[in-house]
Amino acid sequence: MAKKKIGLLFGGCSGEHEVSIISARAIASALGEEENTSKYEILPIYIDKQGSWRAGEIAQQVLKSGEALQLTSNDANSLPQSINSQENLSLVTGFSHLTQASQNPKIAEIDVWFPVLHGPNGEDGTVQGLLKLMQVPFVGSGVLGSALGMDKIAMKNAFAQASLPQVKYVAVTRAQIWSNPCVFPKLCDEIEATVDYPCFVKPANLGSSVGITKVRSRSELETALDNAASYDRRIIVEAGVTARELECAVLGNDNPQASLVGEISFNSDFYDYETKYTEGLAQHQIPASIPDAIASQIQEMSLKAFAVIDAAGLARVDFFYVEETQEVFINEINTFPGFTATSMYPMLWAAKGVSFAQLVDRLVQLALERWQESSTS
Repeated sequence: MAKKKIGLLFGGCSGEHEVSIISARAIASALGEEENTSKYEILPIYIDKQGSWRAGEIAQQVLKSGEALQLTSNDANSLPQSINSQENLSLVTGFSHLTQASQNPKIAEIDVWFPVLHGPNGEDGTVQGLLKLMQVPFVGSGVLGSALGMDKIAMKNAFAQASLPQVKYVAVTRAQIWSNPCVFPKLCDEIEATVDYPCFVKPANLGSSVGITKVRSRSELETALDNAASYDRRIIVEAGVTARELECAVLGNDNPQASLVGEISFNSDFYDYETKYTEGLAQHQIPASIPDAIASQIQEMSLKAFAVIDAAGLARVDFFYVEETQEVFINEINTFPGFTATSMYPMLWAAKGVSFAQLVDRLVQLALERWQESSTS
């Protein structure tokens, strides 16, 4: 049987560029393990921080080194724009390039795309839309699921419609924050009346806790809103809650399965970027030490959230568990979570006997299944 060519797409134009490279290296390693080498051949395609798509030696170099390509201003201005270049596949500069992409031998050989992208311009439905226009199978959620999973406001609105319990929140815009001096104080009054302190101010469309601030006073709220508005035009303010942080992984398409429930613990004020990606600052416990009834509730809520946003392939769903009251609140769903051997998503499946290599193989098969279903509908 001929090997399937996997287009491993990584990097991207987001603050999680480096995290994407780490995840891609782990996935490439898993695809290269003995049980997968007879099935798959990897074609790495790297999206640099300027948005150019690069195959060939440059992509291989970044994947091997784990280091982002460093571009000077001169490099950025002189990047080759031909879709037929061996080093640059600039698919994102217009529909004409998209059309040329489908005719490019390197692109045409790919059987399944594996978009290992975190954050905006990759996990939010943009690249998924491009791949859908190219009419090719790809791993993970489609346009709708990716977009809803990325935008915290749209996500929470969808969860509210599905009666999934959440902490109180207020959605605001950059225009409200950067408005005239009369409007901004009223906005802060509304936030205080709805969520009180402490609360969290978050850009709606960033991942890995980028731009998130925990605030405890009016002055901190004002500063945090201004900071979040510099990252995104949509901002969400959530009530703080004293709770344990639990996570559940979902795998599948229309009939997905939920993993065991795991717990994240840490000593920092909240689960920020540094805590997430610095070894030793956060601890994982799988399975979490919680009552069976709570674990079952979280698994059921995870599957419901997965269906609500029309996710596919994989997702990690995060929760707050208030032990004192036995309440569970859904926090968010992540349609392409961190994917290294020490990330929570693969660790949750490993605890159920699914190895990293088996997990990656299953995701490719799920992508092909979804593609075949869509092709016959």
